[in-house]
Amino acid sequence: MEIAMGCVKQGQPHMNPNLLLLTFAQGAFLTNNVVFIAINGLVGLALAPFGWMATIPVTAYVVGSALSTQLVAMTQRRYGRKRSFQMGLVVGFISALLCGYAAYNHLFWLLVASTLLAGFYSANASLYRFAAPEIVSATYKEKAISWVMAGGIIGAVMGPNLAQWTKSSSLFGFALTNFVGSYLALAAVALVGLSIVSRIEFAPLTGGAKQQGRSVRELAKQPVFVIAILCGSLGYGVMNLLMASTPIAMQQCGFAFSSAAFVLQWHVMGMFVPSFFTGNLIKRIGVQPVLWMGIALVLVCIIVALNGIDINNFVVALTALGVGWNFLFVGGTTLLTSTYKPEERTQVQATMDFCIFGTMALSSFASGALITTQGWAWLNWGSLVPLALCAVGLVWLKWQKN
Repeated sequence: MEIAMGCVKQGQPHMNPNLLLLTFAQGAFLTNNVVFIAINGLVGLALAPFGWMATIPVTAYVVGSALSTQLVAMTQRRYGRKRSFQMGLVVGFISALLCGYAAYNHLFWLLVASTLLAGFYSANASLYRFAAPEIVSATYKEKAISWVMAGGIIGAVMGPNLAQWTKSSSLFGFALTNFVGSYLALAAVALVGLSIVSRIEFAPLTGGAKQQGRSVRELAKQPVFVIAILCGSLGYGVMNLLMASTPIAMQQCGFAFSSAAFVLQWHVMGMFVPSFFTGNLIKRIGVQPVLWMGIALVLVCIIVALNGIDINNFVVALTALGVGWNFLFVGGTTLLTSTYKPEERTQVQATMDFCIFGTMALSSFASGALITTQGWAWLNWGSLVPLALCAVGLVWLKWQKN
């Protein structure tokens, strides 16, 4: 192993033990996210005083993530990647236990508060993708991001199945219904993630405890910076708008939870399987064409969803949505890494994630309100707006470069 310029440098991603461990940590994180998305809307619907409040627990998760971004940036600068990631996993463990307690005792607002707390774990773990290129040589930056994102395949397989297996269970003679067992399983997943992260050697962060370099206002003068965050945020927002409402939409259409879990599994596979080749695709054809492909695939999702409510429509639409999100998110993340200096990384990464989580908070709340009042079709029509904004942004970036 070579240590150069304060960073841990190794060869190709598939030969890097730190990167492989980080990929598994990402898998644990996405297992947490998938289970939260699969069950929180349904648990919220069962416990909420009014139906339109069903996705407030989902919204609280991303609001908590948004509120934690600057705190996470501070802990990363002060304590380093590893300590901050470990702190996030401890909070993830505690919040999962609190969610289980809230669901068991039918305490809606405690469930909301617990998922809000879980946002600190999410804000920490979302930075795994930025830690990835720091532990490989510069030649493999795009591939490293893709490899870590590919860890989401673990979440795609484990998440829906874990929710299905544990939605009704028993422990020490107690009947655990209303997905209480699922929350307890997530506490165990957080402990597994903690064990994995504790074994990773991260590159040291430069700049000390205080933020160094240009301000966000100065960085935002770069068109590339603005469009990277726009595509990452709106791509995540439209994906979350449709994904968060899918279990409720399918329940309204008469499908069992097992069918919704099956659809979400295909969706999450679509989100992360392409990560094995997205990095190569970006190196071959460039970031902007990949971002355009992402927009096109999300459009395919909307068209298929508007053409029927058969199980096949849900599967094809959500799979296309997952692949489209992958291209937009990995493309946006890769684009962003070209806009900042090493000492500016924590502030820039926190800014991107704050925008992403803020957009997700709005889309999570909107998904619950729209699906319970306007229905699945209007939800899809509304998704065209953020998609159009991404397209306009890419056209503007092209014009700026010319």
